[in-house]
Amino acid sequence: MSDWTTLVSAEDLAAALGRDDLIVIDTRTSLTDRAASEQAYRQAHIPGARYADLDRDLSDHRKPGGGRHPWPDAADFVATLGRWGVTAQHQVVVYDAADGALAASRLWFLLRVLGHRRVAVLDGGWQRWNALGLPTDAQLPAPRPTSYEAGYDARRLLDAQQVRSLLDSGGLLIDARAGERFRGEVEPLDQRAGHVPGARNRAYALNLDDGRFKSPQALAQEFSPLLQGREPAQVAAMCGSGVTACHHLLALAHAGFDGAGLYTGSWSGWIEDPQRPVATGDE
Repeated sequence: MSDWTTLVSAEDLAAALGRDDLIVIDTRTSLTDRAASEQAYRQAHIPGARYADLDRDLSDHRKPGGGRHPWPDAADFVATLGRWGVTAQHQVVVYDAADGALAASRLWFLLRVLGHRRVAVLDGGWQRWNALGLPTDAQLPAPRPTSYEAGYDARRLLDAQQVRSLLDSGGLLIDARAGERFRGEVEPLDQRAGHVPGARNRAYALNLDDGRFKSPQALAQEFSPLLQGREPAQVAAMCGSGVTACHHLLALAHAGFDGAGLYTGSWSGWIEDPQRPVATGDE
């Protein structure tokens, strides 16, 4: 059976349930009611799935200056993987409520920058799984703790200064927020509206068609005019807090442009320093 490294269909995952090398992780997240997300998992989830909390497991709120969802240190994240029973040899599949834009793509990228290749997002998420009538249960797994030893590929994790350097050198910074937030017309979450000067806007929703990712060919055709021949190493994604930006990194990899970076602090991190410039409008 081939490895899954970007996306996996609900049908293929259902056929693989019970494989010894498979670990499924539920990342369903409500930004307005955190407790409701884990409660929903406890009521029903894909059989055997562990639960990952965006704030507790995939962020480190002890860190200042990292935006609304600070990137966790590698040592803390691999300890979390160990508690889930994940080893470097496992095929990991992650899912959220629907389109992968909240925590699923974030967990996918966390694993990828550790060098974990066999990780994929469930295309269509929990919504499509249920629409197809695939099996669910409420049993809570009891993982056997493991040891996961790895470090991040620091080249793919950018801070504000590295973002400036990327732009100064002709690189591309793609902002995944909706157009009205990028232009500074509205800002529902952060203290200031606008975007990083020099960034380009592509809303993450453009990666989707009816709640599922577009084909690799369609995504490649859409991203190519933005990339303008740049290698993935010359490209980084951002959003409001470094979460939905990972949707672009997943879409890029699915389209054959694997290797782009993440501005981990994103907009909420950028505006923590009032001296940093802010742009509005389309440019």
